[in-house]
Amino acid sequence: MNPITRTIALALAAALPLAMLACDSDPDSTAGAGHKDSGEPDALPSNRVSIPTAVRSNLGISFVTVERRRIEQTLRVPGRFEYLPSARREYRTMLPGRIEQLVHQFDRVKAGAPLYRIDSPSWREMQQQLTDAQSSIHRYTTKLNTYAPLLAAHSRHEESLHESITVWKERVDQLQSVREAGGGRMDQLAQARSALASTQAGLAEVQEKKAELHAGRDQTKADVDASRARFNYLLDSASAIVDHPRAHLIQTQTTDHGDKPRWATINTIEVRATEEGIVESLGLTNGSWADPKTPVLTIVQPDRLRFRASGLQSDLGVLRDGLQARIVPPTPTSAGRAVPLQNTMSGTLALGLAGDPNDRTLDLFVVPNELHQWARPGVTAQLEIVTDATTTPELAIPLAAVQRDGLTPVIFRRDPSNPNEAIRMEADLGKDDGRWVALLSGVRDGDQIVLDGAFQLMLATSGSIQKGGHFHPDGNFHQGEDH
Repeated sequence: MNPITRTIALALAAALPLAMLACDSDPDSTAGAGHKDSGEPDALPSNRVSIPTAVRSNLGISFVTVERRRIEQTLRVPGRFEYLPSARREYRTMLPGRIEQLVHQFDRVKAGAPLYRIDSPSWREMQQQLTDAQSSIHRYTTKLNTYAPLLAAHSRHEESLHESITVWKERVDQLQSVREAGGGRMDQLAQARSALASTQAGLAEVQEKKAELHAGRDQTKADVDASRARFNYLLDSASAIVDHPRAHLIQTQTTDHGDKPRWATINTIEVRATEEGIVESLGLTNGSWADPKTPVLTIVQPDRLRFRASGLQSDLGVLRDGLQARIVPPTPTSAGRAVPLQNTMSGTLALGLAGDPNDRTLDLFVVPNELHQWARPGVTAQLEIVTDATTTPELAIPLAAVQRDGLTPVIFRRDPSNPNEAIRMEADLGKDDGRWVALLSGVRDGDQIVLDGAFQLMLATSGSIQKGGHFHPDGNFHQGEDH
């Protein structure tokens, strides 16, 4: 074993509290561990390495499945996640008042949950205006109701005056005929004419009064309509402020002071969440006095995200709305605590409306069809855009799985018939997109290639590939026939 390989193996062995047997152990004790009765290990083919479960754990070996990709037609650009404009909702004060916060930062709230209360003198002024408008409606309605009997009485009086005028006209005509015949008394005719004129004058006064009553009734009716309109406008404003429907506010509620409409019983305004979300920030401390339109708190919906990437303006010849895109984690491997390479999200590309003339870039947007757990605002990632989906995809693996043994590119293919063995292969590479590379031969769909840990396997097999070998569970590599 060369010094570099031995150093890596010893470091990995020291990290695990396992006591493993060496290759030169007693033949009887190793017979069940894959050794011959003579105590010599079974010889592996020259291009194979034994990687049992313990070894894979010690070396942190992971695998990636060969998949088909359009390498030449894939454009890769960096970007980050951000909230959609509709994801954030800011709650502001609609009236000045004292604020009582009912939630804390990062609380998850449901639709309809109380957020804060406002104790506002302006709300009491609105209640007073509603009371005045309601009183005006009652006052003008009562006045309007008095016009009907008054007009009826004037109508009856007018009818009686018409009858009196008819009678006095007949009397005047009769006396006039008698007078023309040479009889009758002159004073009787004069009295009849005077009574007729007086009755006609009374009729004129009644008709004038009746016209005034009609005008007064119309004016009062207009006052009733105006009062009702004002009350309705005030009620609509109150409904918007307290976020209750009109039908709820006009319902009668029994109190210690008698039955009152609900709008008259509201002392403080309670603001509730219109949608489910998480409290992102609080704009005011509890008990603060707030002016109108002061931000009180902000709620976001973390599932409403989009990915914003920066594309080069030189790529505008192939970029267009509607292209299929994939959001991939920023790490090219699956080792450690990083997001796995295969944990991707897909969506449809939308180009920004304007470009940056200084950086010569263009904003690209993708709303993922399905969000994964690692998608959060501000998290960076990469966007893979397929510019031509009509081409035939090629077999490809991540570039991180390809190791260099001198000038020779090397990959390790997991044996499909024995998952505890890896086959070292000289990689027949095609074109790459900076992260994935095409394999022109040697693999097929569904094959697994060593991703993490491939470098250790390459070091262990470098310069001794003709002898073959295997790893022990403690991380030590055994070459050829040596014990």
